[in-house]
Amino acid sequence: MEELDLRDIIDIITKRIWIIAAITIFALLMGIIFSVFILDDIYASSTTLIVRENRKDGGSVQLSDINLARNLVDTYSVIIKSDRVLEKVVTELRSDLSLGQLRNKISVRAEGNTEIIRISVEDINPETARDIANSVARVFINEIQELMDMDNVQIIDEAREQSSPVKPNVKLNIAISLILGLMLGIGLAFIIELLDKTIKEPDFIEKQLGLPVLGVIPEIE
Repeated sequence: MEELDLRDIIDIITKRIWIIAAITIFALLMGIIFSVFILDDIYASSTTLIVRENRKDGGSVQLSDINLARNLVDTYSVIIKSDRVLEKVVTELRSDLSLGQLRNKISVRAEGNTEIIRISVEDINPETARDIANSVARVFINEIQELMDMDNVQIIDEAREQSSPVKPNVKLNIAISLILGLMLGIGLAFIIELLDKTIKEPDFIEKQLGLPVLGVIPEIE
C-alpha cells in the first residue's frame, strides 16, 4: 500500500472537501433532529436513605456497628429492586407498568463509603419519577422491618419533582454527531481516493510505474 505523507493527506481532504462537508452537515442535522424532535425528555428524581447504627443501651457507636451498617447497604440495595418491593410499589401507585419496566427506571447506589443509599428514578413524566422514588423508599422501609425485623433505615430527603430533563443531552449528541460526520466523511474521501486509479497528474506515473515523464499534453478546451 502506498504511503501517504502529510501533503498527500491534505490534498485528498481538499479534493474531497465537498463530500466531507456534506456528510458532516447531514450527520449534524440528524443529531439535532433526533435530540430535539424525536427523543423524549427524561426527568430524574431521587430520594436518599440512611442505614443507622444499632446503639445498645444508649451507649456510644462502635466501629463494628458502623461496618455492619455499611455492609447492610449492599444487601438493602438488592432488596430495593426485588419483586417483593416492586410489586407493592405497583399496587400502591396503581401503575400499569410491569415489574421489568419499573425495575429499568430505578437505579440504586451507595454514596461513597457511607451508610447512605440513593434511589433514583427516570421517567418521561417528572411527577411519575418523583412518586415512584418516594413509593419505593416507603415500601422498602416497611419490608425491611417485616423481613429482617430491623428498624434502622430512615429517609433523609424525599424525592422532588424536577423541572429540567436529564436526557437527552442535546449538546453532547450534537458534538458526537459532528465528530462522527467528520470521521465518516474523511474515511469515505480516502476510500474513494484509494479506489480511484485514473491518471490525473504526471506525478502519478512516477509514483506508480517508477518511470520518468517525457512530456505532457496540455488540456485543450
